[in-house]
Amino acid sequence: MKIIDLRSDTVTRPTDAMRSAMAMAEVGDDVYGEDPTVNRLEALAAKIIGTEAALYVSSGTQGNLLALFSHCRRGDEYIVGQEAHTYKFEGGGGAVLASIQPQPVHFESDGRLDLDKVAKMIKPVDDHFARTRLLCLENTHNGKVLPLDYIETVRPFVDRYGLKLHLDGARIFNAAIKLDVPVTQLTAPFDSISFCLSKGLGAPVGSVLCGNRDFIRRARRWRKLLGGGMRQAGILAAAGIHALENHIDRLTDDHENARILAEGLSVFPDLTIDPDTVQTNMVFFSIDPEKSEALTTHCRSQGILVSGQGEFRLVTHLDITREDIDRVIETFETFFNET
Repeated sequence: MKIIDLRSDTVTRPTDAMRSAMAMAEVGDDVYGEDPTVNRLEALAAKIIGTEAALYVSSGTQGNLLALFSHCRRGDEYIVGQEAHTYKFEGGGGAVLASIQPQPVHFESDGRLDLDKVAKMIKPVDDHFARTRLLCLENTHNGKVLPLDYIETVRPFVDRYGLKLHLDGARIFNAAIKLDVPVTQLTAPFDSISFCLSKGLGAPVGSVLCGNRDFIRRARRWRKLLGGGMRQAGILAAAGIHALENHIDRLTDDHENARILAEGLSVFPDLTIDPDTVQTNMVFFSIDPEKSEALTTHCRSQGILVSGQGEFRLVTHLDITREDIDRVIETFETFFNET
């Protein structure tokens, strides 16, 4: 029985074509700048995102941390969403390793940070306060896509306050596909952008940090300090190239599967779910917490992996087919019929 894993889009397996590209990759020592496949990935990523340069890193956590290191100094502050990865889910690296203070702000329901609220958090120039240097945004956030008109207002805002602007764009290509716009339209206002190869794009390892040449030069040094210098990394970078060249347009399949899944689950009265809120590849629903464990156990017995406690997130990806979605809906139906 095929295992259907809906816990995250990080669980994808390399396709046969991706494995072939990895096996055939030309390699060198990347710390010396001599791995041609890594160099090609970085050049390709910079071209697609619309920046001067790019840096291949081991993970999204490392990419975002390098952005903090490169934009800020010890004692500085960055403003970030209360539920953002760079604040909540990346081990507190900015504070622990870089001595950069986070100033969280609650997200709005559509994934924005209200700029009026952000403005109130910017510290005055005073020795009593940390120096506010950076604003971090996230696109997508919980599957929600930042509105285009909002993105257009952010650059003038940070310029007014003398801030840098970083985008945690782990799933930025999902956002571009949803809005049907070039990804550069979403990244142009930002001083730096990180995106994941190992989520919706389906590569096994890695993220890319993008920015101008001076920024990437600083980030490369910090990557070395953090132990992120990889040697014959072209074997991994080849998977990233394959993903960028072959797996962006197919994200529409994940979005469609998520929509069908949400509509299918919405018929069950035990679930609280709104299919109209599904924009990309994530479906959220809530259930009586006392039924959570039983639901998870039942799904697992049918080869379906989900996780949650009252609140659940189901994520579609390139290993999930339309037939898999039908099987998930049928499994939920069986569970509710039996309980």
